[in-house]
Amino acid sequence: MMTPRHRAALIGCGDISAVHLAGILACGSELVALCDTDPARLAAAAPALTAIERVSDHRALLGRDDVDVVHVVTPHDQHVPVALDFIGQRTPVLIEKPLAASLAEAERLVAATASAGARVGVTYQNRYNATSRAAKELITSGRFGRVTQALGRVLWHRTADYYRARPWRGTWDGSGGGVLINQAIHTIDLVQWLVGDVVDATGMWGTYGLADTIEVEDTATVAMTHASGVRSVLLATNLNPTNDPPMIEIALEGGTLRLGHELVITAADGTTETITESRTATGARSYWGASHGDLIADFHRDLTGEFWINPAEAYKSLWILKQVLGR
Repeated sequence: MMTPRHRAALIGCGDISAVHLAGILACGSELVALCDTDPARLAAAAPALTAIERVSDHRALLGRDDVDVVHVVTPHDQHVPVALDFIGQRTPVLIEKPLAASLAEAERLVAATASAGARVGVTYQNRYNATSRAAKELITSGRFGRVTQALGRVLWHRTADYYRARPWRGTWDGSGGGVLINQAIHTIDLVQWLVGDVVDATGMWGTYGLADTIEVEDTATVAMTHASGVRSVLLATNLNPTNDPPMIEIALEGGTLRLGHELVITAADGTTETITESRTATGARSYWGASHGDLIADFHRDLTGEFWINPAEAYKSLWILKQVLGR
């Protein structure tokens, strides 16, 4: 039998946990423990893995020499308290986005990571898309000159039942926001990663279709000013009839980049080039993309060094959306 790369514990058995489980196994690591406070959800998770340990309290996994790495995929408000327990003992931790439900909690995690020198990552997996990386390389190379403006769109569909199934999603305390923190944050992250650090952000938000179910926003606009002086705008809603692929359009002095499932590069003379993903996701959540596995494999490749998408890096997108929400 092949020796597993690492032994992992998965904390939280909600919808996204299946993606993390698949990534853990695909990169050659072994899942040794599952944790969830909901007994039914814990029992139903990973039904094919009958031999793994299942616990209701993550603290039962602290100090274990058979846990090399922990994935935290709990509700947003639980990311920081759970992660801090493991960071304190220098166990590598990979956290599902967002970093936290509040800026204050996020700042605690950034400080603790720096103090402990622990390997902590946050899953902004869309940075691993072939199209995203190609766009980053083109912008960095200066082939088309400077970026002059950018626009992001996230047009998704969420029903009242989506929020009723996990009530924390629709609350300020549990989620920290609505469409911006739970759906559009990946696109916010890509815009600031591609165009540059954001020094000012403002916008408007409202709850226009789901106010009888949630207290957070279902629709928002964000205006960002980057350190270069460039302005970018993002539009996001959960009231679209369908879950459309997120789209980012970046204008440069000598061309444009249209980033979605494909990257369409258009030069000033009208010639175009298209870069596609080598792998595409399938199924009901195909609009999530297919790069979770790439990020997880990269995090597991070497658990001794600092991860490039660390809490300080992940803080940037959270800070942007919190400037708009004002809370």
